[in-house]
Amino acid sequence: MFSALRSSILRPSSLRAFSTSATRQHDLAKLTLIGTLVREPESRFTRSDKEYMVYTVATTDYPPPLPDNNGERPRPTSTFHRVLSFSTTHIKYLKTLRKGTKVFVEANYEVREPEPGADPSTPRGQRQIFLRQEAIRTLTQPKHSDYQEEPTESSSGGSKLESF
Repeated sequence: MFSALRSSILRPSSLRAFSTSATRQHDLAKLTLIGTLVREPESRFTRSDKEYMVYTVATTDYPPPLPDNNGERPRPTSTFHRVLSFSTTHIKYLKTLRKGTKVFVEANYEVREPEPGADPSTPRGQRQIFLRQEAIRTLTQPKHSDYQEEPTESSSGGSKLESF
């Protein structure tokens, strides 16, 4: 009995080679970012007049650079991620965020290859990575603001975690 089971499990036809596997409906590409908003999210409109938001999250590159000959570590570098949001609920929430807000972002990403024959100095002639926001959470508010605001539970040191 076990030999029949073992032979059916170990048959090469039941094994799946990753490089030749067909794409599955539930395959996905996700990116998780924990970083700081570089500026306030910006409202834009599609050609069909649908509103969406664009914002940039700066993340610190890890691991930090190795120490130099003097034993001092250079400042860590940052990467800037441009994120798009099309959800009306997220758009309303993003309009409340300010520059310097520390956020946790989950995004799907899509890589678009350059169009054949396109000028390499234009966006259509370059590889593009599109990050489409799925979720965002505020981790901390900016420490300094340009304007005075009424104290709230989250800005007065409470541990309120906002998410959408």
